[in-house]
This record gives sequence, structure tokens and C-alpha cells, in this order.
Amino acid sequence: MSKTTPATLALQKAGVAFSLHSYEYDPSAERIGLQAAEAIGELPSRVLKTLMAEVDGKPVCAVIPSDREVSMKKLAATFGGKSAQMMRPADAERATGYRVGGISPFGQRRLVPTAIEESALQEEHVYMNGGQRGLQVRLKPADALAALKAKAASLIA
Repeated sequence: MSKTTPATLALQKAGVAFSLHSYEYDPSAERIGLQAAEAIGELPSRVLKTLMAEVDGKPVCAVIPSDREVSMKKLAATFGGKSAQMMRPADAERATGYRVGGISPFGQRRLVPTAIEESALQEEHVYMNGGQRGLQVRLKPADALAALKAKAASLIA
């Protein structure tokens, strides 16, 4: 497994301190984020999942704890839209340059508006996808917020 991905390169370029954590990715897992949390021995509230969605037809990225579900109503409101829906997996892969299960909010092909669940900012550190299946980056949530030029918002149902 390569430890250099567009995500890790973006974090290095932004000067963000992070550590890498590899785990055995299970493609048959019902919930990928929860499987990652269990595999690295971390609380699901600290292992964040990256969700690609569309608000009024425009791509956005939502980063929420792996044990929670996104509220489409809150997601739309966060980005000043009327409606939100999950992006189809093939569209998410095309938009980000990553494969589903390895989509990172960092180093995507195009910078899209991003929001991080505000409760995650209370954690000392969080894990986010490192840009490939089976790779997580551990960093401070405030550093992730700054590197992504993201907004903190209430996103969970």
C-alpha cells in the first residue's frame, strides 16, 4: 500500500501535522466507516466519513462521524440550498479522483465546498480517509477545518 496519495500530499503542502494509520479494508463491510474505526481500535465518533453530495445540483463534501447519518435538510441549509441528495458512487469517484471507500476530503480533483460536523471539533484528534482504501490520517480537527477551508456545521440527523 502506497503511503503517498493526493490527500497526504495536500496535507503536507498545507503544513498540517498528521500521522498515517493502515488497516485491513473489508469491501464487504456494511458500513465502511465503522469497519475502519473497529480495525484501528478507535471510537466511531473520532473516525469521520467523507460523503459526497449535491446541493441544488452542485457538488459538496460533508465530513461526519462514522456512526452517524447526515441530515439532507441540514446539509442543504449549510450551503444555502433548498435540497440535497447523495452523489451517485460513480459520480463521486469521477468528481474526486478517488474510489468509493477511499474518498478523502483532502486532495480531491476540484475544491468543493466542504462542511465538517461541528461535534467533531470537540475531539482532540480525528481520523479521516487518507485517499485510499485501508488508509486513515490522524490529525487535529481544527487543522482539517483550516486545510479544507471548510465550515463547521450541524450536519447529523
